[in-house]
Amino acid sequence: MPKRKAKSRLVYSTDPEREPEQAPPELPRNPAAPFAVQGTQPVRVRLERKGRKGKTVSVITGVKSPNVGKRALAKHLKDKLGSGGAVKGADIEIQGDQRDRLVALLNELGYRLI
Repeated sequence: MPKRKAKSRLVYSTDPEREPEQAPPELPRNPAAPFAVQGTQPVRVRLERKGRKGKTVSVITGVKSPNVGKRALAKHLKDKLGSGGAVKGADIEIQGDQRDRLVALLNELGYRLI
């Protein structure tokens, strides 16, 4: 049998010296907030039923942000509304007729709606 190379790995230390305390890391800005690219472009919220076997979804269109920002916005909205949803292409879909609540939440985040 071949011998294993000895790997020295510290698992537990009783060394009383601690590393100096560092300032807490700066928190990133809210990824769900509108990006600078959004500018004055409006965001639209509409209701759709077609192609979903009668199920209703609220669709948000016109969000100008990278995919990561759209996913973060969708997660934020789903958490606040207590419903499911997904990012499909350039649109964000939220299950159910949530238009009034979505408009209020998007206004809080700083999106311009029409």
